[in-house]
Amino acid sequence: MSGLHAMHGLDQGQIATLAGLLEQRRAALARQDDIDVVESAHDLPVQEVETSPADKATVRLLNDLALEAAGMNAAQMLSVKHAIAKLADGSYGECEECGNPIGFSRLQARPDARLCITCQTRAEKRAP
Repeated sequence: MSGLHAMHGLDQGQIATLAGLLEQRRAALARQDDIDVVESAHDLPVQEVETSPADKATVRLLNDLALEAAGMNAAQMLSVKHAIAKLADGSYGECEECGNPIGFSRLQARPDARLCITCQTRAEKRAP
């Protein structure tokens, strides 16, 4: 792959490592994908049977958590696919806010990171 020369301070070995991590992450998320499709009450992990109100509340909580996990899984998959696309177009490893390199150690920890640590910290301070 000739397009993989130094991308934002990352050498070819680092790019290969990160591409591998992204691919592993994508595969792991794809395996979980079958729980993503919770279309009706029948697909929920726990059925609401004739039980006490407290049990019903527990069932509802478990089902809400399953839906939330599926949503987070879908969001992570989008983020990983976005990072893989950036690898392909040569913009991988660049902060989407300031354009500076994100840094290899941060990308190893979070291969789908979109922001450098400075911008990420700023974004988290802005979030409610």
